[in-house]
Amino acid sequence: MRKVNIFDTTLRDGEQSAGVNLNMAEKLEIAKQLERLGVDIIEAGFPASSKGDFQAVEAIAKTVKNSSVTGLARANQRDIDAAWDALKHSAEPRIHVFLATSPIHMTYKLRKTPDEVVYDSVEAVKYAKQKFPVVQWSAEDATRSDKDFLVRIITEVINAGANVINLPDTVGYTTPKEYGALYDYVREHVPNIDKVILSAHCHDDLGMATANTLSAVEHGVLQVEGTINGIGERAGNVALEEVAVALHIRQDYYKATTGLKLNEIKRTSQLVSKLTGMVVPGNKAVVGANAFAHESGIHQDGVLKEASTYEIITPELVGFSSNRLVLGKHSGRHAFKERATELGFDLDQEKLNEAFKAFKALTDKKKEVTDDDLFAILADKQTDVADTPQYELENVQVQYGTLNIPTATVRIKTPEGELAEEAGTGSGSVEAIYHTISKMFEGPIELKDYKLQSVGSGQDALADAFVKVKYGQFESGGRGSAQDVLEASAKAFLNAINRAIAMEQQTRNKVQV
Repeated sequence: MRKVNIFDTTLRDGEQSAGVNLNMAEKLEIAKQLERLGVDIIEAGFPASSKGDFQAVEAIAKTVKNSSVTGLARANQRDIDAAWDALKHSAEPRIHVFLATSPIHMTYKLRKTPDEVVYDSVEAVKYAKQKFPVVQWSAEDATRSDKDFLVRIITEVINAGANVINLPDTVGYTTPKEYGALYDYVREHVPNIDKVILSAHCHDDLGMATANTLSAVEHGVLQVEGTINGIGERAGNVALEEVAVALHIRQDYYKATTGLKLNEIKRTSQLVSKLTGMVVPGNKAVVGANAFAHESGIHQDGVLKEASTYEIITPELVGFSSNRLVLGKHSGRHAFKERATELGFDLDQEKLNEAFKAFKALTDKKKEVTDDDLFAILADKQTDVADTPQYELENVQVQYGTLNIPTATVRIKTPEGELAEEAGTGSGSVEAIYHTISKMFEGPIELKDYKLQSVGSGQDALADAFVKVKYGQFESGGRGSAQDVLEASAKAFLNAINRAIAMEQQTRNKVQV
């Protein structure tokens, strides 16, 4: 049975999803959960891209001990130096250097000849090897590259000291048969290929990322790269939970396994979804809400008689279990803190107190408080001191009637601690709230997307709101939870504005490379 290493790029490639903007505390929480999941390598970010990314990578490198932490770098010394400064405190520093190798990228993006690309790659790997014990080199857009050129450049970077060679399907172009054949070709023609680990990195533009990744494993790859829930640019990356469970269920075929703790999959998926604001589709494989639901009478009858008739994956395998009442109205702080830790959260005392206060308020309104409710409360408190929202919602009040114009009154606390209040109208209650909040800021705020879902079931379920706004030149996502859908919607909208403001501030600090 071959061991396949899992390289998670949720915090780098995944965070490049449109509208996703994680703060440092949120990145740390995800990194710690990835460590609990058993991920071998965590790509924590792109240190040279901004001051904020550098600080997040550095913090993760200092915190995570049981997973190797890596950072992305272009093939130049400045990027590599930035990566080393951010990663030098990690348990096993490694770097991920990349350069495009396809004719279209070399001609139109890099404006370099093949010889220049080979030279730059070799020099970058040599320089990185002076600092890092493990150097990974990636041929960006490998699946649209000339195979013989790939053989040439791979041979050279291995001689320069590369330990891992990654052949990404950067634009999701290839097919399973072609991708497997590419690895066969490289193994057959690169003379020093036995000195490195081969890695696969697939995007899902044509819906074949999982199939392509599994084909790579079938053809000898010992490292796979992807994200939780398959998030990422455009149509996203391969969903690592799908690959891991497929290898587990079909060990008979692939003869390969991972070191992931599969029962941590649901919690990891839930955390990533909550903090990124990217909702997991109900029919998503492995982690979707309907992944283990059976509507058909024939299916229900079969499952009741023998679960394996229609379930090849048990819910318990990936961490699903029925909600239970974990804490109640009379529960104390100690029990609450213990449950927060069990759910994967590590809040400072101030944030823990805020979460406990929100929990107590919920027990006055909600008969049963489930793990999902607690998860929503705790995730809302994942805000680092440096990222404290500049504006906080103090109160929202809406007047609505089927024959009247919806009117909202909103009061917020400004960065200076002052209270500002405005009133406005809209076609509906949510629009009235958003028009009112927008009046408190300079410049137009455009609502790009709005989603609302319940946490759990029942009339007293918490509401989770997700919005995407464009404020100034920045597009950002925001989230908010409350028992009232209008309060949750207001919180999400204000959270998105705060994140857009934070992105503008980060841009001012962007490192010039």
